[in-house]
Amino acid sequence: MKMNNIHPGAKLGHGVQVGLYTTIENNVEIGEGTEIGDNVVIKERVRIGRNCKIASHTVIGCDPQDLHYNKEETWVEIGDGNKIFEFVTIARGTAAGRGKTVVGDNCMIMAYTHIAHDCIIGNNVILVSFVALSGFVEIGDFANVGGKTGLHQFCRVGAYSMVAGDILVLKDVPPFTLIGRAPVAFYSLNLIGLRRNGFTRDQIDELEKIYRLIYNSGLNVTDACQKIESVMPATSQRDMVLEFIKSSKRGIIKKVATSLNE
Repeated sequence: MKMNNIHPGAKLGHGVQVGLYTTIENNVEIGEGTEIGDNVVIKERVRIGRNCKIASHTVIGCDPQDLHYNKEETWVEIGDGNKIFEFVTIARGTAAGRGKTVVGDNCMIMAYTHIAHDCIIGNNVILVSFVALSGFVEIGDFANVGGKTGLHQFCRVGAYSMVAGDILVLKDVPPFTLIGRAPVAFYSLNLIGLRRNGFTRDQIDELEKIYRLIYNSGLNVTDACQKIESVMPATSQRDMVLEFIKSSKRGIIKKVATSLNE
């Protein structure tokens, strides 16, 4: 008896394992060494990289939850080495948007997370259980989003940042920061994450000076960025912060918290 349903047009790399009662539709590509659990549904127009682990009851490539979607040819692209846990849903992009939803390499996407249409997830990202990303959300490399957190459409979470759990994010989260509370607020640098990822004491001191000017100098964000650009030498992390803020369409989180607790 046939125990799963794999379309003959699907391309499975060497060593791909497929669990019981799993459906893989036409025009799907799965890289070598990837493991797919039981009762998984991979809809058409999905590309998955090598050595991923996809747990039971996951749905990848579902239709965008967008009123204007009309069965256009859009995609999901997932990189290498990702761990995707139970009941995760990842929607395809939209023709009016980016045309694809993208997950980078070496991410951990925990149970019951939803990644909506046209999202871009960087590399080494952690999304804890019950995270809900609306359409067009962007998550930078090495960012960590806590459980039961929702992100408004078009929001961005900067690289190396940490977003606390059980909050609603309506503005952009600057890179390297730790944010939380309700309403959401800036707390400090993501010091644990920076140290784990090899940032030096000098680099951390520089970032602390940058964010003191943004959040504690009494300047508005535009004036603070101008001062940072004029008084601090150019470095990769300085320029990353300035570019992120200058390119923000929703604006960054501005409220400051002295504690992450109520």
